[in-house]
Amino acid sequence: MRAFALLSVLATELPLLPPVTATTYDLVKEYAGSTFFNDWTFYNNYDNLTNGDAIFVSAQVAASSKLAYVDPTTNHAIIKVDNTSTVPYNDKRNTVRITSNDAYGVGSVWIADMQHLPYGIDTLEGVNLMTNNQMGLHTLPGCTIVNPSQASTSQQQSSDCSYLTNSNQGCIVVDGNTDSYGQAFAAAGGGVFVTEFATSGISIWFFPRASVPSALTSNTNSVNTSALGTPTGNWPSTNCLIDTYFSPQNLIFDITLCGDFAAAPSIFPKTCSGVCYTDYVIGNGSNYATAYFEVASRKHNQRDKWNV
Repeated sequence: MRAFALLSVLATELPLLPPVTATTYDLVKEYAGSTFFNDWTFYNNYDNLTNGDAIFVSAQVAASSKLAYVDPTTNHAIIKVDNTSTVPYNDKRNTVRITSNDAYGVGSVWIADMQHLPYGIDTLEGVNLMTNNQMGLHTLPGCTIVNPSQASTSQQQSSDCSYLTNSNQGCIVVDGNTDSYGQAFAAAGGGVFVTEFATSGISIWFFPRASVPSALTSNTNSVNTSALGTPTGNWPSTNCLIDTYFSPQNLIFDITLCGDFAAAPSIFPKTCSGVCYTDYVIGNGSNYATAYFEVASRKHNQRDKWNV
């Protein structure tokens, strides 16, 4: 089973060199409350992107089936896998993939306040019963990561970002904080992810709910990245020119099942038993009771690109 949200440049979901030029970004767009789903496109097709055993439903089906809706009590957006239908053999299970209608270029910061992430079954990427979030970039050949300035607890898994290397693994960083994904994330009340997309590099910070800094809570209309400390993951532009390898980015929320990553023979048995499709996708949907996103807000902040 796989659940993944790409927090912009992957999804979903950095350093001391100059980490990323610290600067102030002002709020220009917020996805929240009753209008959360207004500016997203639902994929409305089977998963032909990662070969998952999933059907990404339309906005109409998602709403009528309560797979994408705003909870009237909390005012939070819920994005989930169908956990009530009985799926017969050779069929796929309904789920949701949404992409922001707007694309955001260099000179952007995305802030995602999340209460719950799918687990038990990828800014932000994870599969099956993983306990740590992993972050990564996926590019054309030639982009490599050199001397990132990031948290000492983060682990650089790969430095070649090319989609042609290691079956498109990307240049991956694993967050050492076990509150960054899965059951522990939910139990801790979620947290906040911040992604900075600048000419000097790409940086991602994660803050568990109890550690969200005042720089994010005291001023809801702007954020100064110099007040956020050392990033959790960092991809400096030294050997990967941002304007060359990255076009404006769309935001994506995606929950798929099995597929190229989660069902791989080298990955699935690490945290799950049985066979991904036959033991988890078909039959009743009880396996997916925790397979949902709960999003309090998703903000886009921006500054004049010529000053990045």
